[in-house]
Amino acid sequence: MATPSPDGRSACTTSVSLLARVQANDAEAWARLVRLYGPVVYRWARDAGLQSSDAADVTQDVFGSLTTHIGGFSRQRPEDTFRGWLWTITRNRIRDYYRALQQPIRGAGGTAAHERLEQIPDRPPASDSEGGSRELTGVRRRLLELVRDEFDARTWTAFWRSAVEGDRPADVAADLGVSTWAVYKARSRVLQRLRSELDGLA
Repeated sequence: MATPSPDGRSACTTSVSLLARVQANDAEAWARLVRLYGPVVYRWARDAGLQSSDAADVTQDVFGSLTTHIGGFSRQRPEDTFRGWLWTITRNRIRDYYRALQQPIRGAGGTAAHERLEQIPDRPPASDSEGGSRELTGVRRRLLELVRDEFDARTWTAFWRSAVEGDRPADVAADLGVSTWAVYKARSRVLQRLRSELDGLA
């Protein structure tokens, strides 16, 4: 567990975003990116009709490709998102899978594979759709699990109860024996950490 500093943040907490650390080839950041977005890629592959083992292979191929191409990702326009870019790579790997099924050597089911290939959309589920919202919620939930140990217990409890469970800050403050201002500060600190980690990704 990381050692918290007097203000409740761990010494390892950094303002550098996860994306920037990944592009700098930070091994720990890579592992965190896979933890956050691996389930998203896997679900996309499954939704495209792949069996679990094939979806796992596609997921591995996608992140293998990222090691080569992540440096080329940038948000040149407001609508450019990491999720959209990741979908493009995933879509191409899924299409490769179905194209392989159409080859004579694997001829069985070629028509079905072609139909699946034609049905793959150009874009991932919109972020404000049910599917897109569920994906982003999952990413944030997993990120919460990853950053939990960067904060001391009282800071985290103040954040969790006031921001996630919706308890009144005054009630949380009374239970923790701190000021209401301290609860607001703890909540702000954790939310800022989440925002800085996801900068350029969400």
